[in-house]
Amino acid sequence: MIKPRIVIALCSVALCAACAGRGAIDSAQPAIAVPEAWQAGEPGEPLDVERYWDALGDPLLSSFVAQAAAQNRDLAVATARLAQARGGLRQARAGYLPSIYSNAGIGRDVGDRAADDFSFSIGGDVRWEADLFGRVGYDVAASRAGLAAAGYGLGDVQRLIVGQVAQITVSARALAVQLAIARQTLAVQEDNLQIAVWRREAGLVSSLDVEQARAQRAQTAATIPALESDLAASANTISTLIGEPPGRVLALLEAEAAPIPAPPTAFAREIPAAVLRRRPDVRQAEAFLIADTARIGLARAQLLPLVQLTGNINTASFGLGGLFDAITGNLFAGLSQLIFDGGRLAAQVDIAEAVAQGSLAGYEQTILVALEEVDTAGAELVAARQRVALFDEARDAADTAALLARSQYQAGLIDFQTLLTAENQLLSARNAYAAAEAERANAFIRLTQALGGGWSPTDIDFLVNPPPIILTADTEASR
Repeated sequence: MIKPRIVIALCSVALCAACAGRGAIDSAQPAIAVPEAWQAGEPGEPLDVERYWDALGDPLLSSFVAQAAAQNRDLAVATARLAQARGGLRQARAGYLPSIYSNAGIGRDVGDRAADDFSFSIGGDVRWEADLFGRVGYDVAASRAGLAAAGYGLGDVQRLIVGQVAQITVSARALAVQLAIARQTLAVQEDNLQIAVWRREAGLVSSLDVEQARAQRAQTAATIPALESDLAASANTISTLIGEPPGRVLALLEAEAAPIPAPPTAFAREIPAAVLRRRPDVRQAEAFLIADTARIGLARAQLLPLVQLTGNINTASFGLGGLFDAITGNLFAGLSQLIFDGGRLAAQVDIAEAVAQGSLAGYEQTILVALEEVDTAGAELVAARQRVALFDEARDAADTAALLARSQYQAGLIDFQTLLTAENQLLSARNAYAAAEAERANAFIRLTQALGGGWSPTDIDFLVNPPPIILTADTEASR
């Protein structure tokens, strides 16, 4: 048995070693100057970016997003990673507690001179590590930050999946509109061909008009299968994102003729600092940095003494009645200190510091990318709005020109080539306007996605918020 004063002496030696061995870690502050405002900001009412797709006013799009949030397989993978990280945190926290093992046995001698009695034994062992130097604390801090990173990773996957579903649905709506335009144009060109045939039979024009009308009709008809194929591909992509086999989505898109969603005309944005705190990828990068910084302290703690308390208690007898008559046990306090390992543990400290430096650089890069995405998407949305207005004017003018050309051709005032040019201009203007509308909606989606929209921390009830970024490993171990 070790006397109490010897245990106190061992602890005193350990504390002195801790004071000598624990050193502060270099600051881990991102060297990024966050701007106070966006370059392409605009006035307007605040927008709920958590559910920005509702502002597009397309019920089918909203239903696809809701189904993706519930059934997307990439989200299921991220959820499993979060559960794994939660288990890792529980495992790390168990290091604060002692490990207790029990054992029991029953035996009987065999042989000519063996006794007939059974022998019984019961015992228990206890092992506990005194976390005097923060080894367990650093491990818990790293695991806690890892859990937060997994939670923010899940939020970021949801943010990206929601954006993909919304953008592909908008593109599918645009394809459906362009397909309708092609079919309507084909019907008009059928009429033009018939008119050209009648005029040729009346001797008013040559066969050139008929052949030109046939060529125009065939070219328009050839675009329809391609548009149908693109629409089917977009629908199948949506089906995969929302976690179901192909088929139903295409039927819904073909059955529900709807215009291309139009975003709000203007809305206010949060300041850059608030957007960065909202974006889950930025928060995840911060959590990675916290975890890797804590692992520096964990690696340094391996160089310090290890203090363990162990004990056991046992009893044995040849009968159950006297099993607890004689109980024996012992308690042992031990201290171990690395003397020489060829620099292996010191190299682990260097590795941990290098990993933390890499995480800091990754954190800074994530911040820069987030700022870039918001400003770029904002400029794209402004440009897309301008293009929609201009293409709307071009479409209106082309529609009027085509109507005039048809009436004048029927009256014999112009040749078929002039009508052909007017019809082609109208088809091009209508398709360009539809494409501009889709680009405007997608620019809105990209902007709100860049602002951190598409996910909500409150919807993920198991999300763990990480602590603020640490300056030293010592402050993190004290949490």
